[in-house]
Amino acid sequence: MSLTFAPSAKDALPLTLVDKEGLEDFTASLSAPHAAWLAASGFRAALGAVVVFPGKEGAPEAAVVGLGDARARSRKRFGVASARAKLPDATFRLVTDLTGPALDEVALGWLLAGYRFDRYAKKSAPKAMLIAPDGVDAARIEAIAAGEALTRDLINTPANDMGPDELEAAVRTLGDTFGAEVAVTTGDALIEANFPLIHAVGRAATRAPRLIDLRWGTRGPTLTLVGKGVCFDTGGLDLKPAAAMGLMKKDMGGAATTVGLAHMIMALGLPLQLRLLIPAVENAVAGDAFRPGDILTSRKGLTVEINNTDAEGRLVLADALALADEEMPDLVVSMATLTGAARVAVGPDLAPFYASDGMDADALRHAAPKVADPVWELPFWAPYETMIEPGIADLDNAPKGGFAGSITAALFLKRFVTDTDRYLHFDVYGWQPSAAPARPVGGVGQGARALLEALPGMLKL
Repeated sequence: MSLTFAPSAKDALPLTLVDKEGLEDFTASLSAPHAAWLAASGFRAALGAVVVFPGKEGAPEAAVVGLGDARARSRKRFGVASARAKLPDATFRLVTDLTGPALDEVALGWLLAGYRFDRYAKKSAPKAMLIAPDGVDAARIEAIAAGEALTRDLINTPANDMGPDELEAAVRTLGDTFGAEVAVTTGDALIEANFPLIHAVGRAATRAPRLIDLRWGTRGPTLTLVGKGVCFDTGGLDLKPAAAMGLMKKDMGGAATTVGLAHMIMALGLPLQLRLLIPAVENAVAGDAFRPGDILTSRKGLTVEINNTDAEGRLVLADALALADEEMPDLVVSMATLTGAARVAVGPDLAPFYASDGMDADALRHAAPKVADPVWELPFWAPYETMIEPGIADLDNAPKGGFAGSITAALFLKRFVTDTDRYLHFDVYGWQPSAAPARPVGGVGQGARALLEALPGMLKL
């Protein structure tokens, strides 16, 4: 599957975008037969609505897609993308007055509408192709689409085919593609290398836990991405009920998102030094599983009381973040499918984030609407610090009471980033629960495009 634009073609058919306000003028510009066809079709320029105009021989000659009105567009991202599957097998060229982010959204949505996860069953993809519209950076849009497709593929793959081994293989393939170095610490070597929390969470699984470490770039500012790679989460000894376990193949969605973002960064050749850290584990049940009530010592030296083995993601991230912090990069970013509390707060569509630097938060808020990647800031709320301090140990991995679950998890992670001035954390969902334009049901990236858009300003690239 290749999410790319079509090469230029002289016989490409015009594909005109028309909003409700412009429908009357557009109709007046048509030939009499086409105007009559449009009227007979009942076209009202609703967002994503399509009319194909036949030529004299009956073959498609042109098409029009509705843009709706401002309200419709505000309620549905990538609305134009839904038109792709309704168009015939032909190559089109876009006719529109759209520019800037609005045009970029149309172009990216078109490519993402071609995504299909067909590893286990054949699925038909739309046959309509689009020449890259004038005014868009085609190479950039294609790189973003490829990174998003990689993220989706990783999340969609079930745990029997996407365990720590396969996640490592995916990162190694990415490294080979872009000339990055990849080092991996596996199994009991984690103890020797002082990653005790990663080892503790993953030791009960038959597939060994590991820390995957990719490095790319030799100049520019330093960026370290840390992605939660829990390839399946049973909950451990605090076993999840069946209904809660059904989507746990996506618990490595943070890792998948950072892998997709790393693809975008390297494909675009951003002038920075990238490090990608993924603690890859399976939280399983066995005789040597870590237990409720255990007190574990982290790489940072902080002790953690385990009050719920189902709060394992913050544990593996803690060791990886401690390692990232030792180099004091210009920016550390963690991404994780960390808490159900985040979904209760903002639903599946928004990616909550936390920022230790207000200017970084401002940059993300400004960038997100430009790339149709909505985010929402939540606070590192210092008065809640006592909620993660159990008294018997430095930290509690699962505070009682049920309040502010996403915030207390973020505060937990922040305790492991002490020497680096700028830290961002995303508590993503990583899953599209119902089909939407350019986003079928299944794995989805969140926050990556917003961060990619914001990075040049953040890091002064």
